[in-house]
Amino acid sequence: MKFVVGGQIEKEKIADSIRALAGDKAESVVVMNDIEAAMALKSGAVDYYLGACNTGGGGALAMAIAIVGMGSCATVGMPGKILSDDEIIEHVKNGKKAFGFTGQDIDVVLPVIIKAIFSE
Repeated sequence: MKFVVGGQIEKEKIADSIRALAGDKAESVVVMNDIEAAMALKSGAVDYYLGACNTGGGGALAMAIAIVGMGSCATVGMPGKILSDDEIIEHVKNGKKAFGFTGQDIDVVLPVIIKAIFSE
């Protein structure tokens, strides 16, 4: 699997977390600006987009929503609310390819997303 990290904050932390969680199953993990990241997802150059911002949906997913469409995106963590593991897993199973969350939710949501991706 190929991953791209977009969003507005914690990009290197997200990339490092993906590498640690996915191990050698991650063919590549690249940090890009939002537009490049969303274009890489749309073109098929990467399989998944992950990003963080302070709200979980705005700066984390705005370009992904604009370029690949809302139907491919899911906000899984926002201030005061993190989706349940089952809800996150359901988004992965339903084909979502771009995930947004807040910086403080990285350690909670990323393990669930990565495990769900590799258990498909």
